[in-house]
Amino acid sequence: MPDSPSLAEFESEVTAFFDANAERKDEEHDGPFKWGQGKDDLSLFEEVDRDVEREAIVAAQGWRAKRYDAGLGWITGPAQYGGRELSQAHERVYNSVEGRYRVPPTSYFGIGLGMVAPTILAHAQDHVKARYLPKMYRGDVIGAQLFSEPGAGSDLAGLQTRAERDGDEWVINGQKVWTSGAQYADIGEIICRTDPDQPKHKGLTGFVIDMKAPGVEVRPLRQMTGGASFNEVFFTDLRVPDDHRLGDVNAGWSVALTTLLNERASIGAGSGGGMGGIGNAARLIEMLRHFGLDRDPVFRQELAKVYAGFQVAKWNNQRAMDKIKSGQAPGPELSGAKLSLTKNMQAVSAFAAKVLGPRLMADTGEWGTFSWAQFICGVPGMRVAGGTDEVLRKIIGEQVLGLPKEPGIDTTSPFKDLLKN
Repeated sequence: MPDSPSLAEFESEVTAFFDANAERKDEEHDGPFKWGQGKDDLSLFEEVDRDVEREAIVAAQGWRAKRYDAGLGWITGPAQYGGRELSQAHERVYNSVEGRYRVPPTSYFGIGLGMVAPTILAHAQDHVKARYLPKMYRGDVIGAQLFSEPGAGSDLAGLQTRAERDGDEWVINGQKVWTSGAQYADIGEIICRTDPDQPKHKGLTGFVIDMKAPGVEVRPLRQMTGGASFNEVFFTDLRVPDDHRLGDVNAGWSVALTTLLNERASIGAGSGGGMGGIGNAARLIEMLRHFGLDRDPVFRQELAKVYAGFQVAKWNNQRAMDKIKSGQAPGPELSGAKLSLTKNMQAVSAFAAKVLGPRLMADTGEWGTFSWAQFICGVPGMRVAGGTDEVLRKIIGEQVLGLPKEPGIDTTSPFKDLLKN
């Protein structure tokens, strides 16, 4: 293992890197929130023109390449795949320093690095790890997750996309849906049905696929926000080498769980975990002041409830993250983190709607009003992403509270005998 610099030494290294490659923020433009100033955009899903998106991706890739080449691309990762093998504390130092500088948005790598890369690290063959992980963390390769299907969204084990063995290759046919970033992804993690005769959880296999290969067609899905952040992806005789299989044949459920747990960790511990971003306390307080409601006891109480919800979620998420960092396996508490996120989003939506009233529905050009419509229209999508609210409640009920398993096609119903008569 390489020598580990102290946190102070690492902070000096990171600061020197940023001073040489980025512009420091200034208080006038990047300081505390001020009502009526700055970009008035509250969209949960960025809706941009494809050409503009491509330019932003090139800038983001250039920034990640600089980070990686300076030894800061994968701070906690294994050295054999380009990581520094440093601690989470070192990564927090990096994030703290980065917050003082202006850098290109890097959300395009969120799914690949937050969900796909950890699964490749856990389940892929060594040469596949060596091929993709350094390039993913350098920004040269962007990953997508291909799980949900039109007939199997929340019930992942019910998926029907088929992979059939053909010598040293697999041939994939089927459809996936609600795939974020498929339009610019280079590789994808896909779960397919490889044995229809086995119970549905046991006949699945995971693969790493080339999203640019013949047999892959990506079509945008238009949302009620007006944009198309998601896609449906069709596979027609897509050929995948067997050495790009993730884990054993028909053992894809454990592969999927690895991805899902990382997905809920990265979503639940993201902007919804604290009062930053969507739950920006300063923005909500200033909105009350602007509309003369900051002394109203009812609105003050509503704001306190919103704030408390975000703070509790933040502390619970930190407990879950500390458990993972200590080497323990993540558990159903990550389902709670994701569920808390969407509940907090709904609380913010209700609060904003109550404060704004009709201003929310009419685009008068007034700063900080109609922009909330994009946020509110995006919340239903977040309630589906990473597991629906209903599925997460089911997981918490069965695995945390110990409630009986919900009757279904895979369980014995208490009414089975009655149905026979």
